[in-house]
Amino acid sequence: MAMNYKKYQKQYFPAPAGNSDWVNKDSIDKAPVWCSVDLRDGNQALIIPMSLEQKLSFFKLLVDVGFKEIEVGFPAASETEYEFLRTLIEKDLIPDDVTVQVLTQAREHIIRKTFEALKGCKNAIVHVYNSTSYAQREQVFHKSKEEIKKIAVDGAKLLQELTDECGEKYRFEYSPESFTGTEPEYALEVCNAVLDVWQPTADRKAIINLPSTVQLSMPHVYASQIEYFHKNMKYRDNVVLSLHPHNDRGTGIADAELGILAGADRIEGTLFGNGERTGNVDIVTLAMNMYCQGVDPKMDFSNMPYLCEKYEEFTDMSIPEREPYCGSLVFAAFSGSHQDAIAKGMQYRVDKDTDKWTVPYLPLDPTDIGRNYDADVIRINSQSGKGGVGYILERHFGLHLPPKLREDMSYTAKSVSDHKHKELKPEEIFELYKATYEQKIKPFNIEDAHFTRPEKDVFEATITTTFNDEAPKVTVARGNGRLNSVSNAIKKAIGINYTVATYHEHALSRSSSSRAIAYVGIETPDGKTFWGSAVNADIIQASIMALVCAINNSINNK
Repeated sequence: MAMNYKKYQKQYFPAPAGNSDWVNKDSIDKAPVWCSVDLRDGNQALIIPMSLEQKLSFFKLLVDVGFKEIEVGFPAASETEYEFLRTLIEKDLIPDDVTVQVLTQAREHIIRKTFEALKGCKNAIVHVYNSTSYAQREQVFHKSKEEIKKIAVDGAKLLQELTDECGEKYRFEYSPESFTGTEPEYALEVCNAVLDVWQPTADRKAIINLPSTVQLSMPHVYASQIEYFHKNMKYRDNVVLSLHPHNDRGTGIADAELGILAGADRIEGTLFGNGERTGNVDIVTLAMNMYCQGVDPKMDFSNMPYLCEKYEEFTDMSIPEREPYCGSLVFAAFSGSHQDAIAKGMQYRVDKDTDKWTVPYLPLDPTDIGRNYDADVIRINSQSGKGGVGYILERHFGLHLPPKLREDMSYTAKSVSDHKHKELKPEEIFELYKATYEQKIKPFNIEDAHFTRPEKDVFEATITTTFNDEAPKVTVARGNGRLNSVSNAIKKAIGINYTVATYHEHALSRSSSSRAIAYVGIETPDGKTFWGSAVNADIIQASIMALVCAINNSINNK
């Protein structure tokens, strides 16, 4: 049966025309105020809610990464959340520069229970809400606009009254829940009525939070609704305009970013986007997006692997491998062209000694968040190319393969990966390289080689060779260099015809006892090229051994 799209219709209400200044902005220039709601939305979203001990450890982690406002839950909703807040207060676990936030419905007994839980707390935000959407007014509450507004106003008055009674200066926050399904003019009317009760001042600002409780529209529609509030809300200079984007349409990040451009000052969200249904806005991604634009996000995600580990431990949730910035594969390049561009971009940074990051395909330097190039960036499978294989062998093992050998090795690695249906680790690639190009001493081998110099530019090589099970054979030949004279002697000894097409060498370390590696490529009469390499403290010996390996590869591939 075909999907019946006709049963759906738009459930949102666009803002009045004329609210579109934000579309001319191309970037966010400063970080918003961040508020973590992990501890509340985590429990709402988890199959097994966090224990008190887990919540205490998670709270400390949130403080460590830089949150100054942390919603600690809904203390009137469950004994665990009530006990959690009391533990934070009684054990003095809340730093002086951190404000805890508590959530309450705009219902008298819940508000009073919330204030009981707050007793003794120095810095707190009391967050009161009630739903204002058209659908909930009509289907759930069966109340008029005036009756819904009265619930909000009465809740605001009780917050003010109880705060005055306890002698504290708690800050207040109001959310028209299901804002995205509420007529913007009516939502503004309700919020302004709440603000009239609180009379916010510069030293005690109120927070108006506009949640996309359920995402109903495209991000630009939400942004225009936010800008409408930004321009028309009372006491604007003394109000922090906050957003709490959800992710039902998969656009939580876009909602938040466009909402900030449209005038929002504050974001409520969670690490890695946890939360009920499809989750809340992912503060890690949102903050790192700013970081990669050269904006200080005012958060410390420099040890992302640890953050991911603790999050998964506390929540029993898994972070997807492709989750932006933090997934295990987000920096991995398997494609040959991508690997080549990344390798060249990394070398460009070294050559130009630049402090700016512009490496192709990598919007972020992995080391900034505790990841590393070796394990995370260039990964080898059947889709990889010569750039990736060459990068692995160079970075991990110091091998600078000639271009044609790098290409040949890439095909070798791809073939093995394809056959085994698996990614090849750096050590596996190195072992494959040695098995293919260095350890080829059969059927032909040189047991001994001596040189004389009968003329100024002439070398004479005397070599002792073996071939299969034949007896050792001594052959003499001349050439214009040691390797050339050995090569001529080999041709005489076993009747083979080839040309040395490529020769390359380099030291493997800078110490006085460093070994050298030689690479030799030979071309046979049919136009095929075969490779060999060898490592030795004597570069002449290394070059002879490399030539032997190349010859054996040519013989074995006939």
